Amino acid sequence: MNASSERVDHLLSRLGYCSRSEVRDLLCAGRVAVDGVPLSRPQSKVPPSSVTLDGAPLDHPEPLYILYHKPLGKVCAHDDARGIYADFPARWRLRRPCFASVGRLDKETSGLLLLTDDGDWLHRLIAPRFAVPRRYRVLLQSPLRGHETEQLASGTLLLEGEDSPCRPAELAVLGEQEVLLTLREGRYHEVRRIFAALGNAVVALHRESYADLTLAGLEPGAWRELTPAERP
Repeated sequence: MNASSERVDHLLSRLGYCSRSEVRDLLCAGRVAVDGVPLSRPQSKVPPSSVTLDGAPLDHPEPLYILYHKPLGKVCAHDDARGIYADFPARWRLRRPCFASVGRLDKETSGLLLLTDDGDWLHRLIAPRFAVPRRYRVLLQSPLRGHETEQLASGTLLLEGEDSPCRPAELAVLGEQEVLLTLREGRYHEVRRIFAALGNAVVALHRESYADLTLAGLEPGAWRELTPAERP
């Protein structure tokens, strides 16, 4: 077997089909095969892409890389039946490593959300040292005062409860109460806290892009897989 082979009991449990102890029952029933040949030993090492269960290829044996349009009103919690994970195949919630969002958008925020079970990729997207840009469209409660662009670019804005200032951010003014804000770090409720620190409040918040990725016509609640070339 080649270097990409994996024990069949580990593979099926990792992908959420069953527990490792339940794999024997599947094998005894002749339901698991490689290239049409039934497997009998749980410890058999197999190429994941060649395995079938009941004659069908396994569901995404390689890591998942998903771009999702998060609707308003949904939370990024695994234990909430009304949250974002209800929009994906149920088996994905049983995968190991965990299928999880790259950061979170709160219930009142819509827009682009990435999800994966590749921990290294997730880390590269959220780690501050990589400074991956995220762009938000923000509707504000009050008109801008005129100092916001300069203050955000200076990298001196301090959020309540924190002792290190925000990284420099880019503000593009669309109107008196509407802006595009580009951040290169991900702090808790950062956009809302930034404008609170600037003496304003966020009325509506939508993430338009992450790195070079956009929603590109995806309706709220819809998702698609990223191609290898699209992965930041």
